[in-house]
Amino acid sequence: MLPLSDAVVLPGMVIPIELDESEARAAVDAAQTAEDRLLLVPRPDGEYAPVGTIAVLEQVGRLPSGEPAAVVRAESRARIGAGVLGPGAALWVEAHEIETIVSDESRAVELAAEYKSLVISILQQRNAWQMIDSVQKITDPEQLADTAGWAPYLDHDQKVALLAEPDVVARLESLIGWTKDHLAEQEVADQIGKDVREGMEKTQREFLLRQQLAAIRKELGEDDPDGADDYRSRVEQADLPDDVRKAALAEVNKLERTSEQSPETGWIRTWLDTILEIPWSVRTDDSDDLGRTREVLDADHAGLDDVKQRLVEFLAVRQRRNRRGLSVIGGRGSGAVLSLVGPPGVGKTSIGESVARALGRKFVRVALGGVRDEAEIRGHRRTYVGAMPGRIVRAITEAGSMNPVILLDEIDKVGADYRGDPAAALLEVLDPAQNHTFRDHYLEVDLDLSDVLFLATANVFDTIPQPLLDRMEVVTLDGYTEDEKIAIAREHLLPDQLSKAGLETDEVKITDEALGLIAREYTMEAGVRQLQRAIAKVLRKATVQLDSQPGSGRSDREDGDDASGDDHGTITVDTDNLNEYLGRPRFTRESAERTSVPGVATGLAVTGAGGDVLFIEATEMDGDAGMIVTGQLGDVMKESVQIALSYLRSRGQSGDLAQKRIHVHVPAGAVPKDGPSAGVTMTTALASLASGRPVKSSVGMTGEVTLQGKVLPIGGVKQKLLAAHRAGLTDVIIPKRNEPDLDDLPDSVRQALTIHPVGDVSEVLAIALEDARTVHDLAA
Repeated sequence: MLPLSDAVVLPGMVIPIELDESEARAAVDAAQTAEDRLLLVPRPDGEYAPVGTIAVLEQVGRLPSGEPAAVVRAESRARIGAGVLGPGAALWVEAHEIETIVSDESRAVELAAEYKSLVISILQQRNAWQMIDSVQKITDPEQLADTAGWAPYLDHDQKVALLAEPDVVARLESLIGWTKDHLAEQEVADQIGKDVREGMEKTQREFLLRQQLAAIRKELGEDDPDGADDYRSRVEQADLPDDVRKAALAEVNKLERTSEQSPETGWIRTWLDTILEIPWSVRTDDSDDLGRTREVLDADHAGLDDVKQRLVEFLAVRQRRNRRGLSVIGGRGSGAVLSLVGPPGVGKTSIGESVARALGRKFVRVALGGVRDEAEIRGHRRTYVGAMPGRIVRAITEAGSMNPVILLDEIDKVGADYRGDPAAALLEVLDPAQNHTFRDHYLEVDLDLSDVLFLATANVFDTIPQPLLDRMEVVTLDGYTEDEKIAIAREHLLPDQLSKAGLETDEVKITDEALGLIAREYTMEAGVRQLQRAIAKVLRKATVQLDSQPGSGRSDREDGDDASGDDHGTITVDTDNLNEYLGRPRFTRESAERTSVPGVATGLAVTGAGGDVLFIEATEMDGDAGMIVTGQLGDVMKESVQIALSYLRSRGQSGDLAQKRIHVHVPAGAVPKDGPSAGVTMTTALASLASGRPVKSSVGMTGEVTLQGKVLPIGGVKQKLLAAHRAGLTDVIIPKRNEPDLDDLPDSVRQALTIHPVGDVSEVLAIALEDARTVHDLAA
């Protein structure tokens, strides 16, 4: 046996072996006494491979350099057995020849053809044409597979694996995979090398052209328009704050000392351009007419009285401070940060433009939905490639003044990941006590944001971090009543959609009754976005109807006439023909149907889309005593069910529920639900089930329940009452401590609802459950 430390020999290979070691010399000498046969075994790290190659000693002599060597020809594979004794100093072993296996003849031929094409493509890249001829002459799949012993891209372990594999098909499959990987790597490396060469050539060409351009300008006596002297004059002429001017001149000095070929030159120029674009000394004058301000707000938006009143107050305070010379105290201006929180479609985003128009300020919208990088707010450090200032600085630059209205849209949807928390970066921006010295990471100079009016919009409070929420003055927009929706549709939505459809006001008319029916039975939302889409759908169908009439603008144009006045006749959409345009109503009032049996109660909830009606169902069945809760409820709602059952059992009002198996379900099971405000609804549903008395179909309720039966206050009362009004409920039960929230309720809703403030569950059950006599009469 002859160990090989740096080679793996496959059958069919003929290789020279240097005899510079005593081990190799002894093996060759012994082989000459034993039919010139050797067992070549790979030994890369001092450990023998379990397989080797039986080779025949062809010739012993010297290399051209004079070193002694032997030439061997590998013939077959062999597995190493136990060591045996033999003559001389060589190592003798028992070897078992491994028979070749061809598991699938046709498969082997196909794989051999594919492998041959891959090998030839590699050889063509190396211009090894003689080797290509040799490979093309090989037809035996096994012989072709064993030529991989010469492949330089295969490592030692791969060649040992080929040596140990008796199946020709498996050998070829492995070789094809390894060869394809090598070709893919080679292609990537070639492309990278090509790109590097092209980049170097382009850089060298640009360098030579710039040198020639500089020499030509020097001969003509022209100055570089982007040179340091030009930046120095621009900085000196600009109206910059003292600290900003000092920092800018320092960068100009650095630019003068930096070579034009240095990449830092471009960074400095970009920073100076950014500094010079910011309107450091530009401020617009606010409107002094408070009455006109309110008129503009009223013309653009119906309702939203809280927002409008707060903006008028802001303007009044600012005017008084200016009259008394208090515009700046301790570096702090009179900026304000208002957060508009409410369901989608109530006009939070669009009110920003109205505010800017009413105040006479510039308006910029900054979309924060999905922003996860803290640098989006504070900017990137200048050391990063592609660094730029944050969105706040870019908004100021875009507005062209230092006191615009900046709308931070969807602030509740700001995310956080390994790049930082943008909400934390907003803490300084939205703090009126700190934002007069806001420092962007890219600018690294103080920026005064105290005169900026920030408006933030959000759908819910829950996802806004508490420190950030604490810095904003929250104004809640809880949604519109049906009357308000009709007014908005008549004054704003319908004219806008008529214009977009290319219609005149006398061509299509939608009555107020039809608008109310759309809001009530086709949309069922807190805002007016779906209402706007429904109106657009009606007008589209009306446009088709108008164009289909005889004598329409299209027919006139076909006759060659100028049909500037498009259509003839007026289409009126009323409640009688509304279904021709929108189909059947999508939302019907179902409280009476759902609560017709005991065990079902109507609750009120708040979601990201506003208030909503929530039905809670309870039923009993035979089986082991216990409770099943379904509907994808959170832990708090599951605990509310347990509290409700415990309260009823402690008061002796649970009937035989303790011996029954109870199932409590909240429909819309695909929607996650959580919160304590369903406590009274859970208790009422279980009490209805235990007593057999159905819950009144006209009653909705909300409130948290304690084990002692106390009804605790909850949030979102106004949104819940608006949802009850939309659902057609007439009686609503709320916690007594939520009575102050009724002051914000519109008069039309207050008059349509009978509101019952309660402090104890016994009051809830007395109001909500049908009278026992009534149940008996209904059954009869």
